[in-house]
Amino acid sequence: MYLKNVSRRMGTRLATCSFALAGLISVSTTSADTIFSVNGAEVDSAVVDLYFNSRLGSQGGQTTPEQREILMTELRDIYVLATQTNAAELAQDPRIAAQLDLQRQSVLAQAVAAEILANIDVTEEELLEEYGVQIKIAPPLQFKARHILVETQSDAVDLIGQLKEGADFQALAREHSTGPSGPSGGDLGWFSPNQMVEPFSLAVQNMEDGAYSSEPVQTQFGWHVILREESRETEPPTFESAKENITAAIQQRKFQAELEILRAVATE
Repeated sequence: MYLKNVSRRMGTRLATCSFALAGLISVSTTSADTIFSVNGAEVDSAVVDLYFNSRLGSQGGQTTPEQREILMTELRDIYVLATQTNAAELAQDPRIAAQLDLQRQSVLAQAVAAEILANIDVTEEELLEEYGVQIKIAPPLQFKARHILVETQSDAVDLIGQLKEGADFQALAREHSTGPSGPSGGDLGWFSPNQMVEPFSLAVQNMEDGAYSSEPVQTQFGWHVILREESRETEPPTFESAKENITAAIQQRKFQAELEILRAVATE
């Protein structure tokens, strides 16, 4: 089951990377002019644009003169080092050769995935159907809660004892919680159950508004004492606001199906 989940995540990762790669490919397929040369190796505008995008993301085309100078120096240094006389010999090292081959295959795989995604159509009917499914499976309630995170069960039991004696939850959180919400009295704000790890989520759902956990709750982060402050009905997002995420989800699902077909026909 673990390997199956890893395999599924790999397909999703390829699909996700390909959305970003599609934009980079559109940049790199334009006419490329040589920007600079290092030891006989010409570096063109496609390489420069690709490097800027990889380092700056969506800001790649909006660099300041200072940023551009720094990035150009970085890129030039890459070529200075890669064109040294011992580079060709190092490239024959099995470990380095494997890294180079894997990088090449990864780039090609993402390019192929980007092309597959570009040819995936999502109809309005599919979007509406998926929207309906998501609305049905959405948790009916949202919760507003606080928590105190400590390292040991005995520490959590001690805090629950103090609460039973009338101690203030927020004061205890500020003093004892090791979590990032400690300084704000353990405030977690509003959340849906599926936004929290399962033991925490189940504990909150089984509590009443205004109640704190009678037993410590263990997660991978430590031991929690939870105060459920309020609950409210979940207000579903509008179709238009959810459309972009739904589209991406359907595309990834179709991409995964296509990848399964390619796996099935792949030869050794």
